[in-house]
Amino acid sequence: MDYQDLVNEAFEASKNAYVPYSEFPVGACVLLKNGQTIHGCNIENAAYGSTMCAERNAIFATYCQGYRQDDIVAIAIVADCTPLVSPCGACRQVLSQLLDPRTPVILGCKEFYEVTNMEELMPRMFIGDSL
Repeated sequence: MDYQDLVNEAFEASKNAYVPYSEFPVGACVLLKNGQTIHGCNIENAAYGSTMCAERNAIFATYCQGYRQDDIVAIAIVADCTPLVSPCGACRQVLSQLLDPRTPVILGCKEFYEVTNMEELMPRMFIGDSL
């Protein structure tokens, strides 16, 4: 699967978003070494702090199914917006611990995507070794 296919899968995931307040669907898709993909989307809540972002839903679902960072090839995070959607601080913290720092993180919109990783998105990350 190439990155454009992964971006397309993430847009499919965004169709399941529950966004009655922001009306801003976000999708995420984790690609595993075995070729399987795991979707996530944002789910909003009236108690805004209880809202869950697409990328956390996708990575948590990946771990809930027994996979770990060594199984993950890449993750795509997408929304129909310009500039590109980017993980919030909480998502960056979670991804910095659950992804290898060099795992491709693809940020996409309808027209294009950009490939980065957690080393670039969160330099000097706070991880388990920081405790």
